[in-house]
Amino acid sequence: MKRGRKTNEANSSSSEETTEKESKRHKVIDEKTIVMQSPDWANLLQDIILQVFQYLPLLDRAHASQVCRSWNQVFHMPDLWRCFEFELNQPATSYLRATHPELIKQIIKRHSNHLQYVSFKVVDSSKESAEAACDILSQLVNCSLKTLGLISTARPSFMDLPKSHFISALTVVFVNSKSLSSLKIDDTPVDDPSLKVLVANNSDTLKLLKMSSCPHVSPAGILCVADQCHGLRELALNYHLLSDELLLALSSEKHVRLEHLRIDVVSENPGQTQFHTIQKSSWDAFIKHSPKVNLVMYFFLYEEEFDPFFRYEIPVTHLYFGRSVSKDVLGRVGMTCPRLVELVVCANGLRPLDEELIRIAERCKYLSAVGLGECEVSCSAFVEFVKMCGGRLSQLSIMEEVLIPDQKYSLEQIHWEVSKHLGRVWFPDMMPTW
Repeated sequence: MKRGRKTNEANSSSSEETTEKESKRHKVIDEKTIVMQSPDWANLLQDIILQVFQYLPLLDRAHASQVCRSWNQVFHMPDLWRCFEFELNQPATSYLRATHPELIKQIIKRHSNHLQYVSFKVVDSSKESAEAACDILSQLVNCSLKTLGLISTARPSFMDLPKSHFISALTVVFVNSKSLSSLKIDDTPVDDPSLKVLVANNSDTLKLLKMSSCPHVSPAGILCVADQCHGLRELALNYHLLSDELLLALSSEKHVRLEHLRIDVVSENPGQTQFHTIQKSSWDAFIKHSPKVNLVMYFFLYEEEFDPFFRYEIPVTHLYFGRSVSKDVLGRVGMTCPRLVELVVCANGLRPLDEELIRIAERCKYLSAVGLGECEVSCSAFVEFVKMCGGRLSQLSIMEEVLIPDQKYSLEQIHWEVSKHLGRVWFPDMMPTW
């Protein structure tokens, strides 16, 4: 009995030792697993950190650079500073000035040779934000920018600055860049003399110039750019800067052919803006010289201001109506825009556009994109329009409220009929219900 008791005690002791060893082994494995699962942020590949940093605003980049030595090294990599957007608003600008007065100066001093694609996005209408952008511009002495964009999402912003202060800052970039290829300066007080400085230093490289709503620029200033910048491919400007002389200059043999010409036709005060007429011969000369050009026109006019437009053939390819447009004007579009590729109508009166759409389908043989907002079209006329255009309609965005059911088609039936003629499944757009 004693021998059996000793044997049982030995077996029990051995079992306890085995259990304890297994427990320790699992504990070690769990601890290793925890260690393996804990991210080692400091040893992340610099390429990964670089991609993350590229999405961070300036202040967040600066804060992140203080985490460890590896992150600080990424903060000073040239690739991080080739493309950068300064987003400025009043709280952020005040914080920047109060907390990091030398931060931008340090970055520009160290990375001025690396900055190539720079934009300033002013997201409020404060004068302080626009002044901050000008202060940064004036420091870009040793930079050789390829792209500069001044974006103001709220007015007046740059227009609220003293003209001399803005021009002085912008001239710094024009003089020192030497290789500027893309310039977007909408809603700014840029003027003719500053454009001459731009041309004198960047005429061989400038390819894109976008400067709508720049009241201090005259047609002569644009002519200077057109005459000297033979590599210009894209030009965007306000209609008041468009002239017969400019179109003829763009049609001269020495001038390289434009690929995109955007014209903004804008009226802020109904009845107070007089719009001149461009001669058909000027348009003809321009298209003869640049037959593949995309002519984009944005109209923000009141109905009574459309009289000078669409009276004879115009080579527009992309046409956008941002305000209500009459049936008469849309009818003239069908008669005078044979090169039309895209048509967007944001609003129309309460009269259906059946005849106008059919006329556009008949005359505009290249039409491939259509968007209709607050308009009315009978379902039968819309089906006929799609049938006439056929599969070339690659984009068809129509609000469901636009379509008026009739004896032939209901709203439930129309998507099947339209899909049949398009060769793909199509549904009208629905108004969000949030």
